[in-house]
This record gives sequence, C-alpha cells and structure tokens, in this order.
Amino acid sequence: MPKQIKPRAVRLEFAPGALVHCNLSGAAFSGSDWLWVAGDEACGLDRLQRLTPEGDEQLRFGAPVNFPLAELLDLPGGAEDEADLEGLALAEGYLWVVGSHGIKRKNAKPGKYASENARRLAKLALDPNRRLIARIPVEADAAGQPVLRSRTLDGRSALRLKGDALDNELTRLLADDPHLAPFLAIPGKDNGLDIEGLAVMGSRLLLGLRGPVLRGWSGLLEIALEERGGQLRLAALDKDGTKLRKHFLQLNGLGVRDLHFSGDDLYILAGPTMVLDGAIRIFRWADARGQLAANREACSFQEALSLHLELPHGQGCNRAEALCELPPELAGAQRHWLALYDAPGPERREGEYTVFGDLLS
Repeated sequence: MPKQIKPRAVRLEFAPGALVHCNLSGAAFSGSDWLWVAGDEACGLDRLQRLTPEGDEQLRFGAPVNFPLAELLDLPGGAEDEADLEGLALAEGYLWVVGSHGIKRKNAKPGKYASENARRLAKLALDPNRRLIARIPVEADAAGQPVLRSRTLDGRSALRLKGDALDNELTRLLADDPHLAPFLAIPGKDNGLDIEGLAVMGSRLLLGLRGPVLRGWSGLLEIALEERGGQLRLAALDKDGTKLRKHFLQLNGLGVRDLHFSGDDLYILAGPTMVLDGAIRIFRWADARGQLAANREACSFQEALSLHLELPHGQGCNRAEALCELPPELAGAQRHWLALYDAPGPERREGEYTVFGDLLS
C-alpha cells in the first residue's frame, strides 16, 4: 500500500507532436518492459518501452508507438474525434479502455467580448467517441513486442459496447436510473456524468465516477459484459437479470480519478469533481473483490475506506489522474506504484515532450 512519494522518479519520453503527454489519464503495464498510456485529448493509445534510466530518475520509458483507435475499432465518431479516454486496464490478454461518457461545455476565453463568452459558456456538445467502452486484444509481434490488434491469430477481436454517436447500452440504462439520470445532461466538469476509473474482474467492469458526487458520496458502477453478435453487450449480473449495481463510496466529497486492483484490495485515486485545485488522495477498499462477489444488493454504501496517501498538486497543474502498480520484476521485494499527472507543471517537464511521474511506495 503506497505511503511515500518519490517525486519525478519516472521519465516518460514522447514523440514530437504527441497528444497525450500533457493530459495523461490512464496507465497499464504489459510485463516489466512495456507501459500503455492514454490521454483525454486524443483518440489513440501510446505504448512506451522501458529504457536505461538517465539522471536522477529510477525508471525511464520512451520509444513511443501510437495505436489509433480508428484502426482497431469501429468507432461511433470520426477517426480524429476526441475519445476523452479516462481509464485503462489490462486483463486476460485484453487492454480495456473507457471514455468519460460525459458531455462538455465550452469555456470562456481571455480577450473575447463578454457577449461572446456568454454564448460559449452556454454551448454544450457531445463527442461521440467519448461514449466508448472497449476491449482490444494484445498480441506479441514477430519481435516479441506487445501490439494491439483488431483481430489476433488466435481469433480474438477488438470489440466495443453496442452504441451509436448519441448513446450506448450503458447510457440508455442510466437514463432510467433514479440517481444518475438527471446528470446525463450536465457536463462532466459541472458534476455531471464523468467516468474516470476502470477496473476489471473477469467479465465484470467497475467504472469509477468523478461525477456526480451526491451529498459527498462518490459512485462506482458495476456492470457485466458479454460478446454477442460481434459486439459487447450488457449481461446480467445475477439470475434476477440485474444489469447495474451501484456502490457509493465515502471519499470525503472527492470523485474517482482512477481505480486499480492489487490482490483483493481496490485502490482508489480520488480528486475534486469540479475544475479546481484541491486534495488528491489514494484510498483503499480492503477485500473489495470478496465483498463485490458476495454482494447481491442493487446499491451498497462503503464507508470503511482507509486513506493511504495524499498526492501533491499545483495551481492549475499537476493533477494526478493515473495510478497503477508496478509489476514484481520492477518493484522488487517492496510494492511500488506509478502515478501520472494531467497538466504537468514546469517542474514535471523537460523540453516539450518529456514528462515525469512519481513512484509511490
């Protein structure tokens, strides 16, 4: 369980023109040599290779390879439309991805007339690719390096949850939900629906909500998926046909920024739901796997979450949004974790396309 921070201990080197280095939002390891990362302003995934460290950092990843989602999936939107990817998880040979699912509001801009900024602030939009839940098979290429495939030699295919440019099976289900339906029409950064965490348990997914936070309770959605008709479809969680369970977490008013299983425990990276500078903390839900497997209620409330670490943040920068555990080959005898940051400040950057993450131990 993380208790200490080693700042700037992990160097990430990206290619010129990269879209994700300043908006990192998800991370997952393929063994000890490969790190997958996602950003919330792109429509693809980057694979980084472990390199010999330089300077004072303990780990260095670079030699990036980009995998555009449009080459792997039949996307609901255009190939260049932002997917706002917010969560990554590697499980059973698949890399799972989730978009925020939320609508967005235009922001006011300095130097514009008040009347124009008022119009901008009233304008809402939905990028179709944001409503994406997908699994993409990982396969070793001829050089033994992990790559993403639309279809593998052993017959696995890249699939997404059934949906179109407006909604998918999850948002249609939430449209009738008494807790979440009112928030589908509210922008994610205004405490509307905003998925930012992903964890996988077999055929089940846990989706962590940055918003809405309801009277201080953060939300965790549990769904099950199955392959049917060349698509992923919502499946029943039990013999009664339940397709959604909600778990409300007491995170002291914070929303979920990322999720990661370590053994049976679930670690929750939490931060402000609104666009503001504030506490960013890591909580632990002990024996979450066992409790989730035993639960049969449509809603549960989890108050017995332990606070393990508070991460640094800056003024308008350095917001931790990705958390994952290092594989044993890298961590050694003691567990180590990687934390990556959206909007890295000057102290987390070197040149234009190199950024630094933290090691937690």
